[in-house]
Amino acid sequence: MFAPVEEQLALIRRGTVDLIEETELKERLQQSLKEQRPLRVKFGIDPSSPDIHLGHTVPLRKLRDFQRLGHQAIILWGTATAMLGDPSGKNKTRPQLTRDEVEHNKQTYLEQVGSVLDLDKVEQRENGEWFDGMSFLDCVSLCGSFTVARILERDSFSERYKAGEPISVHEMIYPLMQGHDSVELQCDVEIGGTDQLFNLMRGRDLQSRAGQKPQTCITTPILTGLDGEQKMSKSLGNAIGVRDSRRDMFGKCMSVPDQKMREWFELVTDLESAEVDSLLGGAPRAAKVALAKSVVTDFHGAGEAEAAVAEFDRVFRGGGVPDDVPEVELSAEDLVDGVILVGAAMAKAGLCQSNSEGRRLIQGGGVKVDGEKVQNEKQTLPAGNYLVQAGKKKFARIVVPG
Repeated sequence: MFAPVEEQLALIRRGTVDLIEETELKERLQQSLKEQRPLRVKFGIDPSSPDIHLGHTVPLRKLRDFQRLGHQAIILWGTATAMLGDPSGKNKTRPQLTRDEVEHNKQTYLEQVGSVLDLDKVEQRENGEWFDGMSFLDCVSLCGSFTVARILERDSFSERYKAGEPISVHEMIYPLMQGHDSVELQCDVEIGGTDQLFNLMRGRDLQSRAGQKPQTCITTPILTGLDGEQKMSKSLGNAIGVRDSRRDMFGKCMSVPDQKMREWFELVTDLESAEVDSLLGGAPRAAKVALAKSVVTDFHGAGEAEAAVAEFDRVFRGGGVPDDVPEVELSAEDLVDGVILVGAAMAKAGLCQSNSEGRRLIQGGGVKVDGEKVQNEKQTLPAGNYLVQAGKKKFARIVVPG
């Protein structure tokens, strides 16, 4: 059922930052092989927002490695902890969510997580199973497991404390709650990003207190966003969403900075190191196409990936039009004397952020209507149906009512 231990360790080590403790993990794998018993491997998800991006899939892919090795993958939905908010890497208290918000986010997350993991073989649990039934005194007992000094060892807490920034008591409880999850699930391994190491280690502490063998803690890197500088984040506008269209996903992958290509290959594809070395040693564009095809294949399938390549070549190299241009129908209230300025129409269609940005794009020669470059920022569109292009990548069919 299980591969030899060294083969398993080789796959587990790939893309891993922290592995605490590897010797213990090796012993666990040996025992697992001897007993033909899968390890229990947890990844906790707080459904704190409705969508995930490629950065979120990095630890999910590590969980998938364990799943492919025959071990029991556990997705722990933080239905209780999400209502508090994980303070990891935060310099201020995170807004608390309602139970309805958490449940809504969980349902959208579930579909997206299924694009990485085989959900039929995943054990899904919610930490509300044990926290919802805890009394106040149970909570006090849990808090008695650690000192304030120990909790302040966490960088984000110590920095905020020194700066005089407020730290809510519930934030200090969060790592203990995550650690208690591992006790309840009797985890052998827990996976998280590098910003989760403090929380993961609390699981080891609480398991030892409970008489359990402490879990192995594995952290994965934080994926750099499309800007090549900051971590991937939708709020920073440098992310690729798991639910992005094949065209957007492919096009965004083609814009990954050259110096970040190896990182992306290692964290979001299954390509072997030798193949990655070969690609990075060749033409940069061919490497980016290989990266983009691999990512699109994972989330949309091989056929859609091939179609994305063909469309990208046609649109961005040959000046063609995408297959799925959105159509935007304006209303009579958008018009002045039966017409609308091109720049204003672009803003209404989402091709730019504002009328003034639309004017700047026209002045820079970056706007076409039905294939003809717009020369005058005061050009208007009367009633009709128009194909409007802003820059090289943005298109919309704009319908102006009569």
